[in-house]
Amino acid sequence: MAQKPTSTKGSVPTGFASEIVISESTFRSAHRAVESQQSKKRKREERGDASVVYGPGAYKGPWAKFKQKTPEVSDGSEEEIEVTDNDTEEEEEQEQAVVPFKMATDYAPADEAETSEFHGSQMHDYQGRTYMHVPLDLNIDLRGDNSGIKNYVPKKLVHTWKEQQGAAITQMRFFPDSGHLLLTASASGKVKLFDVYHDRELLRTYSGHTKSTNDVTFNPSGVEFLTASYDRTMKLWDTETGACKAKFTTGKTPHVVRFNPSQPHEFIAGMADKKIVQFDTRTRELVQEYDHHLGPVNTLTFCDEDRRFVSTSDDKSLRAWEYGIPVPIKFIAEPHMYSMNRAVHHPTKPFIALQSSDNQIVVYASTERFRQNRKKSFRGHNNAGYAIDVDVSADGELVMSGDTGGYVCWWSWKSCKMLHKIQAGDSPVLACQWHPREPSRAVTGDANGLLKYWG
Repeated sequence: MAQKPTSTKGSVPTGFASEIVISESTFRSAHRAVESQQSKKRKREERGDASVVYGPGAYKGPWAKFKQKTPEVSDGSEEEIEVTDNDTEEEEEQEQAVVPFKMATDYAPADEAETSEFHGSQMHDYQGRTYMHVPLDLNIDLRGDNSGIKNYVPKKLVHTWKEQQGAAITQMRFFPDSGHLLLTASASGKVKLFDVYHDRELLRTYSGHTKSTNDVTFNPSGVEFLTASYDRTMKLWDTETGACKAKFTTGKTPHVVRFNPSQPHEFIAGMADKKIVQFDTRTRELVQEYDHHLGPVNTLTFCDEDRRFVSTSDDKSLRAWEYGIPVPIKFIAEPHMYSMNRAVHHPTKPFIALQSSDNQIVVYASTERFRQNRKKSFRGHNNAGYAIDVDVSADGELVMSGDTGGYVCWWSWKSCKMLHKIQAGDSPVLACQWHPREPSRAVTGDANGLLKYWG
């Protein structure tokens, strides 16, 4: 006798499903609620306070988590609030109208008036002369020919300036030829001028940059100087009065600026957008652009009687240019090369010393072939991760450099041996300069803002 087939109604491969009844209006309201939740933009938690590192309210920035939404349970009634497209658009407009948290890398242009303040004991001496006058009542002659000067390694600390304490010293420059004034740039954006002789006091502060000042340079006469800052501007200042004469910008960050010694009304600047730009201070216009590097430009060094200059970049290359011609005449890029972030021309020989990022100072010829002198390499210091300055003494016999461990190092140019090493502080020594006249005087600046004069 055949069995009656059993019913398979409600059976599914994964179990048994029971049939329920739902009204069309309830289904539509639930469907609209789901669609509105999906269309809303997910919100993140608060960014927090940038000054708080740990604990509640700590800074999270763009890594803040999304807010957890608790799903609303519908009771199935038809009197639920309906979310329309207009409401969604209004919420999105309100979210876009919220002012975002200002990050440290926000380089929005900020207009700030350039000011200068004199701090010295007196502006003029008994003859009406300002600090621009080269002092003559000293044991050393700060004028005339300095070719007969013999330099020696400094042995002790002579003086310390603490006026910039708290802001890292990024660059320093002695007054051209005489060296009776010292100009310093710092991470605070302010540039300060110090007296090297007499009272060794702070003379003037130049304020006008809103972000760190990364380079400063005198013109050949010293009556004007240029500053370059991370606020994407370059400014021309009067050394004596403190007035800002001109402002230059391309919209990008300048890393290095240099006056042309033969044409002091023109200067070149290495930019973060891989370009080298040339400006005329008389017309305040861009007159030339050198665009061949593949990374931010770090150094610019004039050579060959100022008819050429050498540039280095983060692309680990070295390029030589004819001044005014935007085509490189020499290109050097080897697999063993590292980026070179500081450079100085030898005062008596056709060589350029460059601070390489692999903890050594390398030397390149500044003549026709621009070859590396592999016999010249100065080692024994640590500079990785920092843009540490390098300088050569006036007689060309000694090389000086800072160190990330707070040391100051001196080498012999001839033998490349380290002659002396002094613990200058507990922070990296970023800037160093030889005095152009004194036989054994040098100045250093560290990341804590301390200026130290050695002799």
